[in-house]
Amino acid sequence: MVFSAALKQIFLLAVLAKSSLAAIVARFEDLPNTDFDFVIIGGSETLGGTAGLVVANRLTENPSHSVLVIEAGGTNVGVFNSEVPFFNSRLFNTPADWNYTTTPMTGLGGRSMGYPQGHILGGTSSMHGLAYTRGSSDDYDRYAELTKDSGWSWNEIQPYLRKNEKWTAPADHHNTTGEFDPSVHGFHGINAVSLPGFVYSFDHRVIQAASELPEFPFNLDMNSGTEIGIGWTQSTIKAGVRSSSATSYLAPEFAQRTNLHVLTHSRVTRVFQTGTAKGSPVFTGVEFADDSSHGAGPRTRITAKKEVILSGGAIGTPHILQNSGIGDSAHLSEVGVEPLVNLPSVGQNMTDHPFVANTWLVNSTDTFETALRNATLMEEQTKEWNATHMGPYAAGTFNAAGWLRLPDNSTIFKEFKDPSAGPHGAHYEFIIANGVTRLPIPPTGNFMVIGTAIVTPLSRGSVLINSSDPFDPPVVNPNLLDSPFDIFAMREAIRASRRFAQAPAFSDYVINLVDTAVTDDELDTFIRSSAITVSHIVGTASMSAKDASYGVVDPDLRVKKVVGLRVVDSSVIPLVPAAHTQVPTYVVAERASDLIKAAW
Repeated sequence: MVFSAALKQIFLLAVLAKSSLAAIVARFEDLPNTDFDFVIIGGSETLGGTAGLVVANRLTENPSHSVLVIEAGGTNVGVFNSEVPFFNSRLFNTPADWNYTTTPMTGLGGRSMGYPQGHILGGTSSMHGLAYTRGSSDDYDRYAELTKDSGWSWNEIQPYLRKNEKWTAPADHHNTTGEFDPSVHGFHGINAVSLPGFVYSFDHRVIQAASELPEFPFNLDMNSGTEIGIGWTQSTIKAGVRSSSATSYLAPEFAQRTNLHVLTHSRVTRVFQTGTAKGSPVFTGVEFADDSSHGAGPRTRITAKKEVILSGGAIGTPHILQNSGIGDSAHLSEVGVEPLVNLPSVGQNMTDHPFVANTWLVNSTDTFETALRNATLMEEQTKEWNATHMGPYAAGTFNAAGWLRLPDNSTIFKEFKDPSAGPHGAHYEFIIANGVTRLPIPPTGNFMVIGTAIVTPLSRGSVLINSSDPFDPPVVNPNLLDSPFDIFAMREAIRASRRFAQAPAFSDYVINLVDTAVTDDELDTFIRSSAITVSHIVGTASMSAKDASYGVVDPDLRVKKVVGLRVVDSSVIPLVPAAHTQVPTYVVAERASDLIKAAW
């Protein structure tokens, strides 16, 4: 009998639950012991659950280190919409999502929006769009300069990229010659990466267009450190199935380690002080409660013998820190939390990529909408994926992307210094899709979509608690499109997408542009009324140089003014990279693991 990967993991978890081996349990009393060297707070939000499982895996490579991961969400095993690459957005507004709502934002004309964040083992790596993008070499060299730590530079993080990445053949096993550069990839890591496993004729038009328009050059591999151009999307997909931190770093061969334990459905309410060392408070205590209790249930406390690693993500981490008395003391006092450590940067510097979908009516029926409107065809495609992990559902929702820069003589640079990290990095991204993917879809017509995302935004938001109840959601204000630079860059990105759509490759394909805005004012109205997030949040527990007067963590990710507590997730990234943030988060987690190992 042949078992799917999910069934194998379910079987393993059932075995582990009845043995003295490692435990993945939903109740604290079911853990085989309560004595741990390291306690990792997963939290699941943004890319926190992502990073926490990396650290858990790497620390338990040493059998003398015992690790407990505390996870607010449930298991990823058997969650169909997590496994199917094409269905990633179907976990939004479900129990696998924290279901946050932002504050009204001035840059969006007073609109608020839902803010998808993974509430599931593996965090947002179990529900995001799967894009594997590292960013440019300039991004990492800037991190090294900001933190005065060369270990964050492009050259120095190369081993961590290789430790993470396991390049894999696409699901359809097509010839990938000329679609990527093998010399810049890792083939022996843990997390699978592949080219699209199902390719439409539309995707070849996109690549052809890149050869027809000098403004949009073809880039063989956007993960080489120089990302500018149009190329094939690389995604964290293994044989037609999502590869998340839960399926890779917590795969059965790792989950069976006797020194690794995972407690799900448990929400951390705060970390607490357990002593002092050299005049600084030691925070190695963790308090948590049943996630389903909504704060009404009892609190449980546990103390790590060595360190607590906070991997709650760019929303969860500042939420927990502030509830623990670590943050802006004046604000904490205002909301009824006793301030213990004054770190005003906690929850500030929130940065995200704003996104606008630009839509064209096309002369084709071979687009996403055809199947999404046809229940019979959808059932056939679902059966194909269930039987073979092949077909349209074996790929993500976009098979091509572009990373592009504003012209050097853009008028905006008279007012603002270029916010990009350097010439190898983009100002904006094209996310190029063979149709509309977010439900509900239009009732008629077939479309192509070029999403434009600003990847060097100057707008900054915040994540702040507004009560002393840790079960109350924080106030999430991404403050998208607040900066005039961001709105200018989005206008120019949209205009660039329209020029790209005029390539000869689309001459018999595109019927008309659906969006009618042309002037600056019209485009601004269109942008502010339609922009959304792509949930690439960073910066809310930013790292800075050890001697900096700002920031939350030092370059070794230890929380400033505190002993025994580190942050390892996307919140420590000080400036949002010109990339989807899962790879930079994996880099943070892999390097953090080595830093922690070196300390113990």
